[in-house]
Amino acid sequence: MLDLDKWQSWPISNNSLTDWLVAAGITAAIFAVLGVSRPVIRRYAKKLRATEQRELLEIPAEVLSRTTLAFLVAVAMYFGLRSLELGDKLQTVFNSIITITVFVQFGVWTAAAVRAWVERRRTNAADRAAVGSLGIISFIAGVVIWAVVLLAALDNLGVNITALVAGLGIGGVAVALALQNVLGDLFASLAIALDRPFVMGDFLQVDDFLGSVENIGIKTTRLRSLDGEQIVFSNSNLLTSRVRNFGRMTNRRVVFATNVAYETPLEHIERIPAMLREIVEAEKDTRFDRAHFQRHGVASLEFETVYFVLTPDFNRHMDIQQSINFEIHRRFLKLGIPFASSTQRQLYPAPVVAGTAPISTAEAVGAGEREEMGTVPLFPPTSAKKSR
Repeated sequence: MLDLDKWQSWPISNNSLTDWLVAAGITAAIFAVLGVSRPVIRRYAKKLRATEQRELLEIPAEVLSRTTLAFLVAVAMYFGLRSLELGDKLQTVFNSIITITVFVQFGVWTAAAVRAWVERRRTNAADRAAVGSLGIISFIAGVVIWAVVLLAALDNLGVNITALVAGLGIGGVAVALALQNVLGDLFASLAIALDRPFVMGDFLQVDDFLGSVENIGIKTTRLRSLDGEQIVFSNSNLLTSRVRNFGRMTNRRVVFATNVAYETPLEHIERIPAMLREIVEAEKDTRFDRAHFQRHGVASLEFETVYFVLTPDFNRHMDIQQSINFEIHRRFLKLGIPFASSTQRQLYPAPVVAGTAPISTAEAVGAGEREEMGTVPLFPPTSAKKSR
């Protein structure tokens, strides 16, 4: 049973019925006002999110829409209980509960503000460099926010924060050793976010793998290959690899060869470099570098042409090269300049048939060479029956 004498000794018993009714009325009124305001703010925030235009109050409305019911109760009780005499111990308990609730609500608001800012930046397609680091920034910000909230709540409860932080430091060393691979990828993702060796949408070549950057995460980076499959790299391995970033290419250097036959007249050979230059310069988005008669090849006269495509677009580069090849072929046909064909000349000794005189080495070589050129058969049409 309740000891009435002990109850009457508590300071809370000094409050009259009127005081309790006033406190209950203040608490109910404040909670009613805040309870009605919360759904109104949430509907307004939802309306702002639905609009394509960026509104000034979009982030504040999104933050306030995350207000929890516990926070509303805590605020209402704080103002309601101020009209009552609670005593030091009970007042301390209520103050601690209200303070912790406020800290938690502050963490919810701050985390919501960070998420809203991240989503706003993520939808900005023009800023590709920031998109890859937004997830990492959001994760780190969330960890810092809730770590501060936790330490503030523990400090309000009377926990020695200094000793706790020191203990966490010692324990953190053991955790870091156990999770060194995961932490390595985490810090590698932070390095990618700060240094930005590549961003979302860049086309990379990592060792023998090629693909465009699809996602930069906390632990892994994912590429989408040309064949359609997804290639996953751990961030630490990716930073230690040699990465070729084609997304940073401003122009493309192109080298191509043109081989003509040795039978080409000298006056045509002398015209070919100027002809190649004229063909390249006629194309848009190109900058001609040089065209030369490079060398006498094994089976052809070799010309080398170098030019730059003033756009990193690979499809545009191939369109230009195709147009150049068509024009070269068209002009060579008009002038009668033959392209060199890849041929191999092989020499066969003529066989010695019974009853015939041996063929000299020069005759055998000539016969074999003429056969390869298509003038005489490889073996003379001599049979054993004819020789008899």
